[in-house]
Amino acid sequence: MEENKNNFLFEKGNYTILLIGLAVIALGFILMAGGGSDDPNVFNPEIFSFRRIRLAPTVVLIGFGITIYSIFKKTDTQK
Repeated sequence: MEENKNNFLFEKGNYTILLIGLAVIALGFILMAGGGSDDPNVFNPEIFSFRRIRLAPTVVLIGFGITIYSIFKKTDTQK
């Protein structure tokens, strides 16, 4: 009966890496935010800044890579 007590899918390290990946993805989406105009008839060229076009999507993709790594990372089952 004691065997089923700690029957989690991943180890603690996997969950830590997964949370780091999710935080990086959230940071990427935060970097994408903004750049709009208060008046819909006025164009704001800030929407096409380096941060929103290059940096933020790269950060999001890195975050996805980190989360995929955390899922596929082998755990040490021999203790």
